[in-house]
Amino acid sequence: MKAVYSILVVSLLIFATSCEQTQQVINTASNVQLNGNYTVNEVMGKNYSPKGLVVGFDALNKSFNATTECNNLFGTYTLDLYVINFGEIASTKKFCEGKMDAENELTQTFKATGSYSIENGILKLFSATDRSLLLTATKVRDTNEN
Repeated sequence: MKAVYSILVVSLLIFATSCEQTQQVINTASNVQLNGNYTVNEVMGKNYSPKGLVVGFDALNKSFNATTECNNLFGTYTLDLYVINFGEIASTKKFCEGKMDAENELTQTFKATGSYSIENGILKLFSATDRSLLLTATKVRDTNEN
């Protein structure tokens, strides 16, 4: 009986360890896939393509930044498969008459985001509450890529 119990315990440990390692591999791959800069197309249904907004992700430091028409936003994020959570969001504090809507909407978007997808170089952020589309952005091709 002790042998059966021991085999069962060892089997469970191996299974738990392999699941944890698989999860780490998936999270690392997700981080690498997300890494880079994206030109923002839409935020909360508004077209921001001509504004030149950029969102960047640094997989190594698990940090993000965003450049708006006026200020810069930055902070950290965590991934768990396709669940993304943004930490506290900091920003520079300039006042720019008539040019602060984008940064306010980006801040709201990051706070409301619960998941993401990347398909054909298009990043989509989805609401944590109802999975509605909050942001779309196109990956900026790295000049070092072929």
